[in-house]
Amino acid sequence: MFLKFPYVHLPTNMRENILHKSSELFLTLGFKSVTMDDIANAMGISKKTIYVHFSNKTKLVEAVTFNLFDTICNGIDHICNTASNPIEELYSIKMFVMHHLKNEKASPQYQLKKYYPQIHNQLKIKQFDKMHKSVEDSLAHGVATEVFRNTIDVDFISRMYFTGMTGIKDNMFFPTEHYQMDYLMESYLEYHLRAIVTEKGLEILNQFITKNQS
Repeated sequence: MFLKFPYVHLPTNMRENILHKSSELFLTLGFKSVTMDDIANAMGISKKTIYVHFSNKTKLVEAVTFNLFDTICNGIDHICNTASNPIEELYSIKMFVMHHLKNEKASPQYQLKKYYPQIHNQLKIKQFDKMHKSVEDSLAHGVATEVFRNTIDVDFISRMYFTGMTGIKDNMFFPTEHYQMDYLMESYLEYHLRAIVTEKGLEILNQFITKNQS
């Protein structure tokens, strides 16, 4: 069973309300498409109110990007601390990320890279640092519990996993009109796990897939 997400943070003040609504609009319509007027109109406030908290749109995009990153990191930490095994852990992380990006319809990663490259580069570094450490720990735990093969190169596999997970988001290779992100993440995760599991791990993986597809 996938883990519950009780740690989702709800906005409690105007700045957080702006971040919450902006995040929703950016993920749905794209960073480039959404204007400060659009956000103000959607919230029923004046644009001046937004500028009290964010001096320009770039600052708002930056705040939204790293706020979402921090929220996802907190969720990942919770999952890593409570999952019963590394296979459930990775699937629960996948479900958690998809839950937060459920309104993603306008290739926001692509727009962020194209129109806000500096923010995108900062985000990619933070994503790598976080994912590399989390996946390394998960792999080491899997080896110790004989779920993953003890011959795997933990550092190499962790880097490959990050490369693959970021690669499937590249619209040039996986155009959104042909591939749903949920399908891509599910398929890549199964591909990754089948390459490293032991017989014990394969049994857990097959049971997990069967249970959650039924």
